[in-house]
Amino acid sequence: MPRIRLYMAPMKGLTDHLFRSAFADHFGGFDLAVAPFITTKQGHRIKRNYVKDVLPENNTRMPVIPQILSKTAGDFIILANYLYDLGYDTVNWNLGCPYPMVANKKRGSGMLPYTDRIQAFLDRVIPEINGSLSIKMRLGWKENIDIFKLLPVIDPYPLSQIIIHPRTGLQRYEGSVDLDAFEDCLAVTGHTVVYNGDIRTVDDFRRLYQRFDRVHAWMIGRWCIADPFLPGRITTGADIPDKIYRMQLFHDTLFEAYNRVLDGPSHVMNKMKGFWRYFSLPFEDCKKSMKNITKSRLPEQYLERVNLFFETEAKLRKPADIHAQRTRQ
Repeated sequence: MPRIRLYMAPMKGLTDHLFRSAFADHFGGFDLAVAPFITTKQGHRIKRNYVKDVLPENNTRMPVIPQILSKTAGDFIILANYLYDLGYDTVNWNLGCPYPMVANKKRGSGMLPYTDRIQAFLDRVIPEINGSLSIKMRLGWKENIDIFKLLPVIDPYPLSQIIIHPRTGLQRYEGSVDLDAFEDCLAVTGHTVVYNGDIRTVDDFRRLYQRFDRVHAWMIGRWCIADPFLPGRITTGADIPDKIYRMQLFHDTLFEAYNRVLDGPSHVMNKMKGFWRYFSLPFEDCKKSMKNITKSRLPEQYLERVNLFFETEAKLRKPADIHAQRTRQ
């Protein structure tokens, strides 16, 4: 049986290099991460600070694939070749972002209905880039028929892999993944395919793995934040002791990392509060505690309330119950 490979999904505003490094140190389980997208800019000059999330010196703990969001081939080529010059051998093209501010500009999943534009883009890009290319995509923007028009067209191109999230862009992250459509995708492409979408528990993974035996790489997104032990349980099958304590250490590592680089306590607080949307999911009866944490105004107050929660109030749900809690929110 081929070895299972797990990828961390790109989540803008969440899975930056500080998060990825802390995750690798405290939990592990992932083979690599796809970084949140970098948007192309017009012009030939790219400053290192613009791509700091994927600078090699910031990514020593977990291998990373840079991702580019663009609809302009020339700008894509410039940025991709800059990234190859940094030492990367592959980049990923984002055809999956579902957010209207992106998709309405015919970028991300909003480009999927335009097969001819995608073909023209690849015709221009592939001969001029100095490394390999993969694509992350959804089933379509508004309808899942987009991908079935696209896959036969891109099959001849030398893509390293295709990552498919079987929802439409319009769905964002709501509703169910369309596993029948994903299965149909496998039948019409010769490319290596990575599955992405709603791997919430080990049982979810097992069901998908048994159904799609051709797939050997799997991408996990928001559920690795809600249950950071999930990738390790999938790859080793082992239970992990002292979960609450290890989650507290992870939180503290993140806080310290962002406190070093973000400008001022309010930015640090906003960053950390954004994680609690997912951090809270594994815990029972924590609504009052979460309210206290997210209403904190000063870092000292925030840390005091977080420590109180982890040390005296936190009680973990069973892993299978985490999704049910998310569904009710």
